[in-house]
Amino acid sequence: MVYEAVTSLDAAEVIRRAKKFFAERVPMQAAFPEKEGPTWLTLRGQGGEEIALAAVPAPGGTRVRGSTLLFDQPLERFLSTLPVVIEGAA
Repeated sequence: MVYEAVTSLDAAEVIRRAKKFFAERVPMQAAFPEKEGPTWLTLRGQGGEEIALAAVPAPGGTRVRGSTLLFDQPLERFLSTLPVVIEGAA
C-alpha cells in the first residue's frame, strides 16, 4: 500500500526521524535502514519485509511517500507524527 503526507520538515529531517521511529517506536515490528540517499530510505524488518520512503519538495514543504506490504499501521503512525503544512502560513 502507498501512503502520503505533506510536512513542513525538510527531506533530511524526515529521513532522520524515520530511522529513529522505526528502530525505537515500534519494537514488535522494528525495521532498520538498508539503503538510503538524500531524499529516500529503504528499511528492512520482520521476515525481510520492506518499507520504502521518499521525501521530495512540494509547495510549502516536503511530500513524503511511503510504501509497504506488511508495515501499514507503523507507516501510518510515522506519517501522523510529522508536522503538517498549514495553508496560508507565511
